[in-house]
Formats: sequence, C-alpha cells, structure tokens
Amino acid sequence: MARAIMLQGTGSDVGKTVLVAGLCRAAKKRGLKVRPFKPQNMSNNAAVADIPGDNNHGGGEIGRAQWLQAMACGVAPSVHMNPVLLKPQTDVGAQVIVQGKVFGEARARDYQVMKGQLMDAVLDSWDKVGEGADLVIVEGAGSPAEINLRSHDIANMGFATRADVPVVLVGDIDRGGVIASVAGTHLILPEEDRRMIVGYLINKFRGDVSLFDDGIRSIEKFTGWRCFGIVPWLKAAARLPSEDSVVLERLVSGEARALKVAVPMLGRIANFDDLDPLKAEPQVEVVFVPPGRPLPADAGLVVIPGSKSTIGDLLKFRENGWDRDLLAHAKRGGHVIGICGGFQMLGRIVRDPDGIEGSVTEAEGLGLLDIETVMEPEKTVRNVSARSVLFDLPLEGYEIHLGHTTGPDTLRPSAVINGVDDGAVSADGKVIGTYMHGLFGADGFRGKFLESLGIKGGGIDYRAEVERALDDVAAELETHLDCDAIFALAR
Repeated sequence: MARAIMLQGTGSDVGKTVLVAGLCRAAKKRGLKVRPFKPQNMSNNAAVADIPGDNNHGGGEIGRAQWLQAMACGVAPSVHMNPVLLKPQTDVGAQVIVQGKVFGEARARDYQVMKGQLMDAVLDSWDKVGEGADLVIVEGAGSPAEINLRSHDIANMGFATRADVPVVLVGDIDRGGVIASVAGTHLILPEEDRRMIVGYLINKFRGDVSLFDDGIRSIEKFTGWRCFGIVPWLKAAARLPSEDSVVLERLVSGEARALKVAVPMLGRIANFDDLDPLKAEPQVEVVFVPPGRPLPADAGLVVIPGSKSTIGDLLKFRENGWDRDLLAHAKRGGHVIGICGGFQMLGRIVRDPDGIEGSVTEAEGLGLLDIETVMEPEKTVRNVSARSVLFDLPLEGYEIHLGHTTGPDTLRPSAVINGVDDGAVSADGKVIGTYMHGLFGADGFRGKFLESLGIKGGGIDYRAEVERALDDVAAELETHLDCDAIFALAR
C-alpha cells in the first residue's frame, strides 16, 4: 500500500483542494508516483472519469477537484479518487454517486444513516487508488470538528482512523479566528482522533508573516502541534478551475473588457467551470449575476450554465425576472448559449413525467429555441470528442445529463458527437444549445467563436495555462511549507 497523508480543514472552503493539488504537483516534480483521494465530496461541479475494468461505454462521475488533482499528478482521473460524490438537488437532499454511478437519493438526515453502507466502497476505492503509487494525498471534507456527525463519518476522522492516515490540519487566516479554530479543534476532538493529527498549516495569509510568530507559539501552547508553515494568498489559484459554488459570491463582477459575458447564478448551478476558459481570455469579462440582480444590458453574450435541477432553476429564473432580461437581450441582437440544463431551459417546454427532479413535472421553457425536453431515468455520463458544426473545428469535453431533446431547431445541430448530431441552433444563429460541457476548452473553437463576436486575438492555450498555474502553486508551497516534513510523515 502506498504511503499517505491527509489534509483536513478547520472548516469548509479553507483551501484544501488547491493545497492538495499543489502538493500533488510538488510530489510529482520530485519523481514520486502520487495520486489524489477524497472519500466524500459534495459538489455539482462534476467530471467524467474512467471506471477501471469497465470496458463498456461511458464513465463515472467524480468531483472536478479530483479531476484537477489527477491532472496535477500527471495521471488519468479515476472514479476511485472520489468514491462518494453528493450532488445537491434541494436544500435538504442530494443525489448520491458511489464509485461513479448513481446510488440513490437521500435527504440530509437519511444520508447520515446511509453513510454506514458506504465505508466499504470508500475503503475498496482507497485500496485501488494506492495500487502502484508511492504517495496518496487525501483531502477531507468540511471539518473534523463536526463531532455531531462523527459516529457515521467517512470523510474526515472516520476515514483517517480506519485507514490509519496521519492528518495535517489546515486553518484559514483570511476568515479570522484561526488561532481559536485550530485550538478549538484540538479541544473538542476525542483522543482517538486528536492523535491522528501530526501538525497544522495556516493558509491564505496576507502581509508580514512574522506578525503571526506569537500566533504560532500560542497554538503550540494550546495543542502541542507543530506548524508546517504559513501559506500566503496564492494568486495562481485564481487561474485554476473552481470546485464549489461558494466561490461564485466572489465572482459577481470583474474588470471591464471588450466583451461582457453574463452568467445567471442558478440555485443548482452545475459545472460552471465551463466558463473558466472564457474568464482566462484577456478581452473577456465574465460576470456571474446573483439572484435579485438583472442580467446586464451591456452583455454581448449570455451563457446559461448547467443545472442539477433544470425545472426548479427554470422556475427561479422566471422569479428573478431573468426571462424578461434574456428576451430583451435577444431582441437587441445579443448572443445566447445554453449548456446542458441551460440548453434544456432555452426550449419551449421541459417535461419530467417520472418526477425524477421533484414534484413539479412540467415547466414552460424560455422559448428561444424550438425544442422540447423530456427527462428520462437513464443518465448519460461520458467523455466525448466532437466537431463544431458552426466552425468545422474539433471539440473535446464530456456529457453528464438526463433527458432527451427533440424539435425543429435540432435539425441545425451545434456539434456532431461520435457521428450523432448534438444540440440546436436558432434560425438566426445567435442562440446555441449543447449537451457538451467543456465547449470553451477547445482553443481553436473558442478563438473563432470570439472572433465571430468581434473579439480578435482569442484562443489562448487554456490547458497550458492551468498546467502553469499548478506549477506556480507547487513552487509557492515548496517555498512556504516544509514539504519534506509533510511527505516524510506519510505512512
């Protein structure tokens, strides 16, 4: 079995995902065969990964974070890197994905009981990820201080104690109270869990690090834990795909540029990292529009992203008045792209006769495409290579969706995937729908599309930009953390 180390946070959104990715890249640069692992993730930003041993078709779902971390390791993503993925559908319930496949649905309280059934799958995947590896870097979820959930835990100390993986605790100084959060975690953890922690690090520090010297001494006094270092605010992290929709609150507005792209922040927004390649373009401003605010009238393009609850988000779309904004945008000659659930919303109607998404089984669409969608139980999950019909250029991405879409506008497909037409285009060519995520990741297509909107010079090498960002994060961690000590404590 490979040696392993685990990063757990004093809370959510403390930066564990980026730190694990950076440490994975640092270990790779040292010549180690390194793999990422996250026992349980909660995100509607999913990726398609291989299911080892499944030679049929398609793939399975994992969190985008583990897809990024696999990229940092220089290996193909596997469903075993994230054996349990929760995809929130309502405020109290989520779809449960186990080893890449839909396991069922559960309300929050019911899931606490279900977790007892999932530890075997987690440990099975853990064994598989470690095969042939020198080092596995594990990411926790939430915080081990949630002792009210400890009895059925599979994400933090429940996993660490079962797999005997030492833990480095991550504190986020940017949100304040970091001394209390680290010391408080030490205070409330049971002894069995506390002894798994080999030390801590402080993340997202701004300013003079020496000002925290007394903070380190105070934490050592309260906990006895060693400090592995203080990580500054990592500017390169902004160039990496974002995993969790919590970051959208920080992406509401951007620097004014030649093309403004408006993206409504759907309640169950999914795979919004589809917009990352556009955000990386120097002449493009991507604005995520929160509920309660209108779509900006000066936007040249509106992108309706994926959704984990198409009908529910379509109803909220109207409640926000975005349907009126979108119609006005279209009448001004603006362009619209709908991806996956956003594509479904652009049609005349969305039907869900089996109540797959919930109790509302039918909703009127936005009417910008002459199509209709019927939800079906079987889920399409696959990586795809395709070709743009508009520009006759190669595309590469993935599909994760329910539903089948038909109608006159599908006779004008936006892409051809494996010889089959995909999506739809309006008669004037200004409204485009597709089921393919990753559309903007194709540099040639993105450059030509932006050129068609009057933006010259687009088409940066986005994949290379992400690779450089991973290198930059790894270099910062090597500078500010005792990576040798962290890797040496892996067991």
